[in-house]
Amino acid sequence: MAAPARSTAAFVEAVKVALHSLQGHKLRSFLTLLGIIVATTTLIGVISLIEGMDRYIAANIADMGSNVFVIERFPIVGDMTPKKWMEMRRRNPPLRQEEYEFLKEKVTLAREVGLSAAGPRVDVRLADQVSYDVDLRGVTPNMINIVPLRVAAGRYISDQDNNKRVAVTFIGHDLRQKFFPNVDPIGKTVSAQGRPFEVIGVAVSQGSVFGQSRDNFLLIPVETFFKMYGRQTWKTVQIAAQSPEVMERTKDQARMMFRAYRHLRPGEDDNFGLFAADSIMGLWNQLTGTLAATMVGIVSVFMVVGGVVIMNIMLAAVTERTHEIGIRKSVGARRTDILQQFLVEAAILAGCGGLIGTLGAWIAAVVVRNFTPVPMAVPYYAVFLAVGISAAVGIFFGIYPAHRAAKLDPIEALRAET
Repeated sequence: MAAPARSTAAFVEAVKVALHSLQGHKLRSFLTLLGIIVATTTLIGVISLIEGMDRYIAANIADMGSNVFVIERFPIVGDMTPKKWMEMRRRNPPLRQEEYEFLKEKVTLAREVGLSAAGPRVDVRLADQVSYDVDLRGVTPNMINIVPLRVAAGRYISDQDNNKRVAVTFIGHDLRQKFFPNVDPIGKTVSAQGRPFEVIGVAVSQGSVFGQSRDNFLLIPVETFFKMYGRQTWKTVQIAAQSPEVMERTKDQARMMFRAYRHLRPGEDDNFGLFAADSIMGLWNQLTGTLAATMVGIVSVFMVVGGVVIMNIMLAAVTERTHEIGIRKSVGARRTDILQQFLVEAAILAGCGGLIGTLGAWIAAVVVRNFTPVPMAVPYYAVFLAVGISAAVGIFFGIYPAHRAAKLDPIEALRAET
């Protein structure tokens, strides 16, 4: 028989013997694989969580667009120790409307510069119906061209509404479902904090983030908002660059102009926050890096424990099958055949543990994704990675038992008790 054919036949035979051994000792095999199963389930579970969160954040949180960035009082990334936070509270003044007007005039690379003012959470009423804890915001009319918001019915806030401080509102999908499930809401009046607002438009549903609806809001003209609450409220400036290609240049121009307006010296830290979608993703990647490092430590411990258990079981198997090894050697089995047999058995043992752990992690991911607001997605590469690492651990920790079996003297092995 040619050498390649002999090697293939030996490998196939080794696989058959390994599977037969696993089938013959189901409970022992399962207990042996427990560490590998836990490690694989943990590995795929964490990867699935990170993958699902990556997609979720990109689609629902960091969805400002590739050419939109935000300026507000505090940054969202960087050194956020309590000491640094207190320092920023002291040196970062709230944004003022004059600063918005200045940026609107001076940031020439911008396509749109909008202003949003955050109000308190309010209760919105229609007759005897109440929607609690609604997000009330004042916005400039051009915000519809900046934020990922679309009109489902009616229209958005106009310049005339804003200039005349008209009591009109553009409502989220939740309010429509609550108050106007079967009627046209346009022209109807709702009350917020005792003030009547005419509904002029409804937004397309944006879904939820971690179980929290993004459609429970009430938008009013920013000048109407200032008339109600004054101008000393939390403000955010949102800027859309003319295109993604000039995004960085637009950010640099806005930062330079704002620093000049606030008389910041060269080398002095910004006393405001400027961030885009990539900043949010960068913060998330920083958090997932820490999570991944922790995961590597936990998985490594379980893998080592599982590998040591496999090595002990394989050593016991060598002792149990000493007579069998002697018979195989006496009929022509080479040392490499015996070595391969036990290495394949260790690899299949660990690989089966990886497959069981993968199946468990996949089931857990499906349950979590369908019955909780936590997004999870099992990427294909995680399955191959988990099973491959498991098999590699089996081979590594199976080397010593396999080498010991291959070194057995056939005469001494045949004398062993069966």
